[in-house]
Amino acid sequence: MTPDKLIQMANQIATFFATQPGTDQAARVAAHLNDFWDPRMRAALLAHVRAGGAGLSPLALAAVPMIREPA
Repeated sequence: MTPDKLIQMANQIATFFATQPGTDQAARVAAHLNDFWDPRMRAALLAHVRAGGAGLSPLALAAVPMIREPA
């Protein structure tokens, strides 16, 4: 999967959770990625963030510290 596709998907998930009530939207984004994304997808997203994270929404970036690093 290309980095552009991962960025698009992460931003779509963040957009959805941004519309939900509460103040834990970043935690919800991270939980979704941890629960439903393949470890390779999470690893690629985290590598993209380490390279600067260009294109990711602020909410997607806020979720990054809560995303589990694959073993």
